[in-house]
Amino acid sequence: MRDTKRCIIIDDEPAAHYVLANYIKQNPQLELVFQGYNGIEAMNFLRENTVDLMFLDINMPEISGMELLKILPNPPKTILTTAYSEFALESYDYGVIDYLLKPIYFPRFLKAIDRFFSMDTTKAKEEEIINSVSVKVDGYFIDIELDQLLFAQSFGNYVKLHTAKRTYLASITTTELEKCLPEKNFMRIHKSYIVALDKIEETEKDFVVIKQEKLPIGITYKRELSDRLKK
Repeated sequence: MRDTKRCIIIDDEPAAHYVLANYIKQNPQLELVFQGYNGIEAMNFLRENTVDLMFLDINMPEISGMELLKILPNPPKTILTTAYSEFALESYDYGVIDYLLKPIYFPRFLKAIDRFFSMDTTKAKEEEIINSVSVKVDGYFIDIELDQLLFAQSFGNYVKLHTAKRTYLASITTTELEKCLPEKNFMRIHKSYIVALDKIEETEKDFVVIKQEKLPIGITYKRELSDRLKK
């Protein structure tokens, strides 16, 4: 049985809300927790709440759907809902998982939802089996056990990997490393730092402490870090 996923609708058209809310209601694995009519309402809700899936219109007043995706530091998985198709290619640069053209028909909606759940299941399986990361150190590839990794620090085109026993200077960027780490265990808290969530000993307003090291928290990551540590 799939876990219930929290979803929101952001669209300036009441008719679109009616259709999507009705479709969502017919899927017991989806829970509609918020309906907003512009990007500002979406931003305010997402600052205080965590959701799994966002149905997002592109053409809205004040802030368009594409602008919203660019502004949000960590947008939820998104299915675009719009009458226009010219943004389809660009949208996939922002983690959009599907693109529904209005009027949206129920079979096409179901296909998009199946894609969302398929991606979620695949990701969960991948995270379950990851227990080490292979990185290049001094010209040789070595495996770093993830349960030993405390935090990673950006160092130009390299990353300092701080483990329980020693520090490695690996030939990899912070962004590349982030893609290799299981999201449920690790999080980027600053443009230059990724931390193991279970290794955090203290949390202050602007930094966390791991093994007496104070690591800064970037302003765009504070809300997500707070939410993650509450779980």
